[in-house]
Amino acid sequence: MTDTITALEPLVARLTETAPGLRVETGPGSTGPYAYDASNYRVPPRAVVFPRSADDVVAVVRACRETGVPVTARGGGTSMAGNAVGPGVVLDFSRYMDRILDIDPVAGTAKVEAGVILDALRGATALHGLTFGPDPSSHSRCTLGGMIGNDACGNRSVRHGRTSTHIEALEIVTADGVRAVADGSGLRAADPNDTDAVRRVARLGADVRRLIDANLAPIRTELGRVPRQVSGYQLHHLLPEHGFDMARALVGTEGSCAVVTAATVRLVATAQASALLTLGYDDVVDAAEDVPEILRWNPTAVEGMDEAIVATMRARRGPDSVTGLPEGRAWLYVELDGEDQAAVDVRAAELFDVLKAQGRVTGGRVVQSPAERRSLWRVREDGAGLAARLVDGGESWPGWEDAAVAPENLAVYLRDFRKLLASRGLTGVLYGHFGAGCVHVRIDFDLATDEGRAATRRFLGEAAALVVSHGGSLSGEHGDGRARGELLEVMYSHRMIRTFAAFKEIFDPEGLLNPGVIVAPARLDADLALHTPSDVLPVESLFSFPHDENGFAGAVGRCVGVGRCRSDAGGVMCPSYRATGEETDSTRGRARLLQEMVRGDLVQDGWRSTEVRDALDLCLSCKACSSDCPVGVDMATYKAEFLHQHYKGRIRPRSHYSLGWLPLTSALAGFAARPVNALLRGPVGRLLARLGGVTTKRRIPAFASRRALRKVLRAAKSGEQAKALLFVDSFTRAFRPEVAGAASRVLADAGIPCTAEDGLCCGLTWVSTGQLSTARRIMARTVAHLDNGDDRPIIVAEPSCAAALKRDVPELLGTEAAQRVAARVHTFTGALTDLAAPDWTPPELPDQVVLQTHCHEYATFKGSHPRDLLGRLGVRKVDEAEGCCGLAGNFGFEEQHYDTSMAVADLALKPRLDGIDQDTPTVVVADGFSCATQIDHLAGDRGVRALHLAELFDPTADQPGGTP
Repeated sequence: MTDTITALEPLVARLTETAPGLRVETGPGSTGPYAYDASNYRVPPRAVVFPRSADDVVAVVRACRETGVPVTARGGGTSMAGNAVGPGVVLDFSRYMDRILDIDPVAGTAKVEAGVILDALRGATALHGLTFGPDPSSHSRCTLGGMIGNDACGNRSVRHGRTSTHIEALEIVTADGVRAVADGSGLRAADPNDTDAVRRVARLGADVRRLIDANLAPIRTELGRVPRQVSGYQLHHLLPEHGFDMARALVGTEGSCAVVTAATVRLVATAQASALLTLGYDDVVDAAEDVPEILRWNPTAVEGMDEAIVATMRARRGPDSVTGLPEGRAWLYVELDGEDQAAVDVRAAELFDVLKAQGRVTGGRVVQSPAERRSLWRVREDGAGLAARLVDGGESWPGWEDAAVAPENLAVYLRDFRKLLASRGLTGVLYGHFGAGCVHVRIDFDLATDEGRAATRRFLGEAAALVVSHGGSLSGEHGDGRARGELLEVMYSHRMIRTFAAFKEIFDPEGLLNPGVIVAPARLDADLALHTPSDVLPVESLFSFPHDENGFAGAVGRCVGVGRCRSDAGGVMCPSYRATGEETDSTRGRARLLQEMVRGDLVQDGWRSTEVRDALDLCLSCKACSSDCPVGVDMATYKAEFLHQHYKGRIRPRSHYSLGWLPLTSALAGFAARPVNALLRGPVGRLLARLGGVTTKRRIPAFASRRALRKVLRAAKSGEQAKALLFVDSFTRAFRPEVAGAASRVLADAGIPCTAEDGLCCGLTWVSTGQLSTARRIMARTVAHLDNGDDRPIIVAEPSCAAALKRDVPELLGTEAAQRVAARVHTFTGALTDLAAPDWTPPELPDQVVLQTHCHEYATFKGSHPRDLLGRLGVRKVDEAEGCCGLAGNFGFEEQHYDTSMAVADLALKPRLDGIDQDTPTVVVADGFSCATQIDHLAGDRGVRALHLAELFDPTADQPGGTP
């Protein structure tokens, strides 16, 4: 095979000639993130190509064939077996080839391009009462092309089976660049008028028929034995009794035989009614013992998981993030469906009674609340990420995460498998599709040492032999990829292995399509990522990264590629990806590039890397990933550390000075607020903005005078002994002192009289601009003042400043004093939730509120949410803009970020504001100064003003939002 390095230049030249306008990326900043998927492997590609049409794919495949460069098709990049990484060209279908081409509700089919996200298809078909049956846990970011590649199943596979069951036809590009259609009766050229294509496709089909005819016996006896037998090629679909179904045969080939560009899929009816029964057990084996009985009740889902995943979820997102589970150390989710809700509920109760009589369940309940059901399914869906980095700090890895047996053999298999783990000194976190006999397990392999890798290799061989002895499959839905291709010889006869090889050779004689998987597989211990090699780049950092053993390197290594940051709905992460759709603008893409920086291979300039700087540029530092990411990646902190190191001893961007030092300049402006505001509203203000790297498309907020703050705090004094400190942050002091006054009055009314602490700063603006040395000095001064033996709660009206005191201060200072101060910090919402008098009620509240929660509050203070507080206090409807407002502190004021800031606002906040009925009084609530400023920018000209909760609850206000 031609060396891919020397072949790159002619490849790019050929593509420029044959596909003008095709986007081809070859720099390390673009290819680095594509060296990984969600597996243990790292295979850097030479180029990443983003096709817009099947013709683009043809051009790429033909050019790669001419130059001897391998081709790997990729969807969402969530493969756990190494199916979506390759050494040549990676084709990213998710960026542009994401169109739903047709939905036929009468026929119950849909035609989609390979890059369509599953949830996008489900959302479109739901309008017709239809859905796509298979629903992997990655449904919010996996593509149909990826699901076809590894024959994905999902949580409801008990009812709907594998993707292959739902495929009517595939549009493919063959290894020699011919467009063809595979369907239930064979293979044909896409263009019947292209005589050359017709001839070549006919020859290919004939060769396959001869291969099948010569191997009927092993295909009939070795394939299709258990429901989840995904390992190898599914050649039994080509048997005469199955009608030579080429479409289903190509499903699960992992892009190693052809490149899928589009598919016609079969849809199923959406259930009219459903019930979720949660069952508790002492042990996952006990849970598996009950599966055969549960299957008799025709469930749609039977999902299992152990206690480690639940504990990690609660630790990362708060104790209320998992509700509705009965007592136990392992659980089953059982979903039943039907036409009538009452009848379904009765069946669920009857099933529970039967299981109780069998004596293994420790508890159970039918979950009625839709919110509880959503939270429970999220725990299960985040299983891979939650199991990767557990609450005790332990790490676990895929590699043997997808074995499957017949459901009736599951309990005995699990019992023997756990004995094998124990005998090798390993621990596994178990979850998966118990109703289909498919077990996902992440194991604490040592992949960082030679001894550990050798032990892992031995274990995987033993595990393969074990599952085969139980009549099972190495893979139940993730595919073989690089993780299990080498083990296929344990599962299949030599003749079947030769048949697989012959099948691939017919389609791909030169071995250029996704090499290293299934046929002629790479060694399963080759190309391991070893995510934090300590001998490559010793990393000194100012942040302490207390939860990561290897400091900064360990922190960025948290990312294991599950890709929840690529979701476009649910949670807040990742606003920049949702705005741009670029992998490099996702939390995962940035983390992978930071891993490359630590490794020092593709990215060789360390902290001075311009590739990493550019990848971090559009990160809004919203911190949502620290909560939404299942492994707790905190990109805002990584960005702050990188900017500090990158610009150390160098001139910084202008906005780092103008906005990073805002607490100081705003304090000075407060002494002459009126003339300063007048100056800034005119031409001089626009000139200063340009000089400071600040956009002129926004109004600079008016500074408040020092006198205004003193006046409102004086007026708010209650005369009662203070039970808490009201930390008057820089934003409240400089721009909205009325919030401090309102907060003081509300807290006193709620039984928490405060004394104001003014003149202190949390250091946030210096952190977000990466000026960490200055931030530490500011923080140290603040901590020294607050850690004076006073243990009263510290209440902060500005959520971002509260988050900085709660998390950034202790992690940057690393002192016990900082930890003591952090432990006392509450947001305004948190204070009213946790500290208010039990009988406190605010003044009359509106029936409806539009709410924008600050991202830092969402991420850092998990147990208290403004939405919950408003609901508890009587607001009937809280219409929350779930997502970042887009301003994000300094980000949206920076000239080069204005457009992205507005694009982020368009995702959630602006639609909520645009939906306000001008004839109906509507209250908009935003505690964050950034959020309120963005709301004013978007809707202030329509008279919309955001209130702080303190203003809404102010007992002296004439009406909600009024002034006392």
